[in-house]
Amino acid sequence: MFDCIIVGAGPAGATVAYHLAKRGRSVLVLEKATLPRYKPCSGAVSPSVAQWFDFDFAPAIDRKVNRVRYTWKLGDPIEAKLETSEPIWMVKRDVFDSFLVKQAQAQGAEVKDGVAVTGIEFQGDRWLVQTSAGTQTARFLVGADGANGPMAEWLGFKEPKLRQVGILEVKAPEAVHEQNPISFEFGLVKNGCLWNFPKSDGFSIGAGTFLGSSLKEFRSSIEQYLPEFGLSYDQGTEYVASLKLWDGNRPLHRQQAVIVGEAAAVVDPLTAEGIRPSIYSGVKAAAALDQAIAGNADALQGYTDIMHQEWGADMQWAQRIAGIFYRVPGVGYRVGIKRPTATKRLGQLLAGDIHYADIANRVIKRLSGSLIPGMRG
Repeated sequence: MFDCIIVGAGPAGATVAYHLAKRGRSVLVLEKATLPRYKPCSGAVSPSVAQWFDFDFAPAIDRKVNRVRYTWKLGDPIEAKLETSEPIWMVKRDVFDSFLVKQAQAQGAEVKDGVAVTGIEFQGDRWLVQTSAGTQTARFLVGADGANGPMAEWLGFKEPKLRQVGILEVKAPEAVHEQNPISFEFGLVKNGCLWNFPKSDGFSIGAGTFLGSSLKEFRSSIEQYLPEFGLSYDQGTEYVASLKLWDGNRPLHRQQAVIVGEAAAVVDPLTAEGIRPSIYSGVKAAAALDQAIAGNADALQGYTDIMHQEWGADMQWAQRIAGIFYRVPGVGYRVGIKRPTATKRLGQLLAGDIHYADIANRVIKRLSGSLIPGMRG
């Protein structure tokens, strides 16, 4: 019997495995896909995640980017340097996720890929995990199977709305150059945006909404954006990715089990940043699980509490800003993004140097003031 079984080998699951195994706990990671596996994702990672580990991430980084570009309906461009201590990492999820899994294995975690979990049952003082390769048992269980996985539902957690975004992966090494920025386009997608994240041999181009319903189809919006980069749709491969944006605090634990990462709906509702919060949830879950394995009956409640206090409290502000910005993006672009401090603040948020709570009141006042006659300053 293992101390802990983790279902899912993404950034959150691999992080839990790494930190628990490093503490000497017996860990089994179950992953239905064969590793390394592709995952639709724009692949931007804040370098601040390095503070939670004691190894060098260099082998997992595809390239680094320190510039960002914005447009409004393909015009009125703004390009600026991100003021972060280190450029933002661009990663390919098959490489990045497998790298994290290998670090967990090096600490002693056992990994079984190509093994699907088909059911779970709590019996006595342990979890029975039914898989396509037989039954495994553990004292504690972690749901880390992403936005589409069944673990959160099986564990009895209320499921937030599942949002879909479209991603076009374009292999075009001839179009890549050292100064390619991270790009965002506002105005072409109602209640959302388009984006282009450069990789070493191409681009991850996406379209999605952050309010209301998901886009019914993505191609037409992405096709309008591609000429900006000298690309065409037939150069790429289209994927649909699912997101669970943070939409209010909810319990993240139950009897001897927790959920982490996208299974726990930790994705930023304003920027859709998901990798850093997923890793953060994994760090906090591992610490709580280690205490629980040692006999602390309140440790898993502590995981829920700390995620509410240190992540959810800030996401409330991100959600409020998103609720205004994406409803009136033209105003948001004019009075928010075009301000010289906007990119500086974005970099600070991605780096974890500041929180939404530090800027939310000013941002909301500025956006609201531009909508209400007499409040323009």
